[in-house]
Amino acid sequence: FSGDGTFYNTGLGSCGITSEDTDLIAALNAPQMNNGANPNANPLCGKKANVKGPKGTVTVTIVDTCPPCVKGDLDLSPAAFGKIADFADGRVDIEWSWA
Repeated sequence: FSGDGTFYNTGLGSCGITSEDTDLIAALNAPQMNNGANPNANPLCGKKANVKGPKGTVTVTIVDTCPPCVKGDLDLSPAAFGKIADFADGRVDIEWSWA
């Protein structure tokens, strides 16, 4: 998949997991996450994705949904974003696949 990589301040995600900014996690775009009535039960929760950005690669765990994101986008924790891009860039082109 390809799309935009961004970062956000973590917390309690749609999967029912509380994360820290130092965790290597991500929020998957809403179209691909495709949450049902109980987002905690989404089978994509806990799946890992390999993300490639301008400065490197990182493996993240899906723990949340990014409602404004479009198909292909991932919203990363600060720790994960820092491994693939400079924070000053804010939004970068990424490619990713399921691990």
